[in-house]
Amino acid sequence: MNGVMTSPDITRCPWAGIADGEYARYHDEEWGMPLLDDRRLFEKLVLEGFQSGLSWLTILKKRDNFRRAFHDFDAARIARYGDKDKARLMADAGIVRNRLKIEATIDNAKAILALSKKQPLSQFLWAFLEDGPIVHRRASMREVPPQTDLSKAISKALKAEGFRFVGPTTVYAFMQSTGMVNDHLVSCHRHAPCSALQMKLAPKR
Repeated sequence: MNGVMTSPDITRCPWAGIADGEYARYHDEEWGMPLLDDRRLFEKLVLEGFQSGLSWLTILKKRDNFRRAFHDFDAARIARYGDKDKARLMADAGIVRNRLKIEATIDNAKAILALSKKQPLSQFLWAFLEDGPIVHRRASMREVPPQTDLSKAISKALKAEGFRFVGPTTVYAFMQSTGMVNDHLVSCHRHAPCSALQMKLAPKR
């Protein structure tokens, strides 16, 4: 689909749909909103990694379970997880039980703690956007790429810091979600509000 989904009063990007309220809520209230909080950035990075091979709606519906299972994404606590925690998570039907992704989350928590000795995660990530968030004016979903040169660069830098499950496609989805780029279609009711918030983060010239 390359148009937009509409409700009686709202026009949305087609991927959000109108049938599932959780998906529409996420699109309307979160996706594309600039995010600067380290814990929530860590959460989004983890969830995007877990989403690989699945639908984002599946992850959204399990997000509260993920928050409970991973102690609300407290990196310091997750970094101390041992075999008992891994077994607990593998037995938790409320999340995605993938051993590699669970172990990657623990490694990523350790990577964030190591990175924090130099700079916060938010500063590390947003430093790649020297001119501020990237606001696209896309008319069709066909124009939205799965990855970009910038997502490749950020992916490479994250891997160099010890992060896992952060390939360029995962990173680009993360960038869209956290407002580093604005990929709401121009016809979507959220394009302008997100753009206004993003422009506030652009450096003053």
